[in-house]
Amino acid sequence: MNLTNRIANVISNAVENEWTTEQVELLLEKPKQTELGDIAFPCFTLAKKLRKAPQQIALELSTKLEDQLIASVQVAGGYVNIFLNQAFITNQVLHSIMTDLQKYGSKNSMHEKIVIDFSSPNIAKPFSMGHLRSTVIGNSLANIAEKNGYEAIRINHLGDWGTQFGKLIVAYKLWGNKEKILAAPIEELLKIYVHFHNLAEKDDSLNDQARAAFKSLEEGDEEALTLWNWFKEASLKEFQIIYELLGVHFDSYAGEAFYNDKMTRVVDDLKKKGLLIESNGAFVVELEDMPPSLITKKDGATLYATRDLAAAIYRHQTFHACKTFYVVGNEQTLHFKQLFSVLEKMGFEWSKNLVHVPFGMMLKDGKKMSTRKGKVILLADVITDAIKTAQHNIEEKNPTLENKEEVAKQVGVGAVIFNDLKNDRMNDIEFSLEQMLNFEGETGPYVQYTNARICSLLQKGSFEAEAFTFSSIGVEAWPIIQLLEDFPRVVEKAFDNADPSQIAKFSLLLARQFNKYYARTKILADDGTTSSKLAFAFSVSVVLKESLRLLGVPAPVKM
Repeated sequence: MNLTNRIANVISNAVENEWTTEQVELLLEKPKQTELGDIAFPCFTLAKKLRKAPQQIALELSTKLEDQLIASVQVAGGYVNIFLNQAFITNQVLHSIMTDLQKYGSKNSMHEKIVIDFSSPNIAKPFSMGHLRSTVIGNSLANIAEKNGYEAIRINHLGDWGTQFGKLIVAYKLWGNKEKILAAPIEELLKIYVHFHNLAEKDDSLNDQARAAFKSLEEGDEEALTLWNWFKEASLKEFQIIYELLGVHFDSYAGEAFYNDKMTRVVDDLKKKGLLIESNGAFVVELEDMPPSLITKKDGATLYATRDLAAAIYRHQTFHACKTFYVVGNEQTLHFKQLFSVLEKMGFEWSKNLVHVPFGMMLKDGKKMSTRKGKVILLADVITDAIKTAQHNIEEKNPTLENKEEVAKQVGVGAVIFNDLKNDRMNDIEFSLEQMLNFEGETGPYVQYTNARICSLLQKGSFEAEAFTFSSIGVEAWPIIQLLEDFPRVVEKAFDNADPSQIAKFSLLLARQFNKYYARTKILADDGTTSSKLAFAFSVSVVLKESLRLLGVPAPVKM
């Protein structure tokens, strides 16, 4: 129960449960001026219910609000302005953080699983900036889910099947060079893939060849399978380098191909339930308020929908998860609406627990990046540039820093991840290397540096958490205490809204507020308050580090 909720509960009891705690909490306001209190309760809506003037209700209510959390109460018109007991709450918050450390803000295990399907790059194509969003949003959501008491099952549903492999097989046979591909697999495969598309725009027979090649792959043609396996293994090696840099791991790499032998059962089940309808030689499931879901093409080949149906059923039978997140761009919204609707028609009650977590696109010059047109920015190149920028900054500002290379990697990678996650999930992001590598202002390195500054302060003050005793840290710390107290609610809200940006924005606000406090307050002062102030700074560091961890951003102790 957070502070606002606890105050709402006190008010609810004072009005003799005329309103529930939840109803009261929705009405609570934060006054614009600190002299008007910490929390304000407007009595205007309650006036209709009690048939009394708002000011009279406020006066009567002010005499009943007695609690350890409340220092004093004032009435202004129809408002009850509540001044919180800062010393009592500060003591509670700091003790909670220092007792639990990384567990602060965590919920007890609910022994329930949540499946998170994210990243899902296409085999034999480069890991571009376009793949970054799903990867970092999904990874952060898995961390946040675990913080909220779930066991997160991380699944990388690789794009390792489909007509594009027919195109790639044809392209390799026509223009491929084995030695060049062995030396730089993704780069060379991208070249011949783009070349195929350029020519296929003028020569449609190439597309016919690609469809035939994919059909051969589906039927188990040995040569086609050998090439496909080679493309897949080469891609995974390069992908793994990116995942290790980003600190991302998966419990399963079962991609589309994994479900090849599971789709016949799905199609048969749809037939048995009378849901499969022939349409111009293809088979579809008719849906209300949306286009039909295409299950098999005229030539009998399967589609994304068929594989996603098989995947959803397999995952339910395997993991028995209470919820599944599909972290996939918002351009796939219709696909997931169709998928969930088909599963519901099939009689699967658990389909209501499947959630599409959409997000905006990474744009270049206002347009979507396109692999087939060769208009991609490689994520590996961006990360390399970010690390080089961090190295340059370290050489300029702190050339004697220990482990410079490791810190530069943590700062550079952190800048790339944070730059994505600080944005509202649904917003498109215009790619800007300059903005991404700007380490000043609203950035990951700013939060990292704030934490590193606190770590240095704690070292200078020889702080030991076990020896903590609380006295006074000054009224300047109060806005920060309120933020620290609110952290568990932020974590819960980030999960409920599937939105890591709420934690990123929180960490920026906390870092900014602490730096203001640090600029105005002498922490290592010889006045008997040093121990308490260091404990306060330590608590801020705990929450900053945990915020960064939930986002998948490293927290170096020195910068």
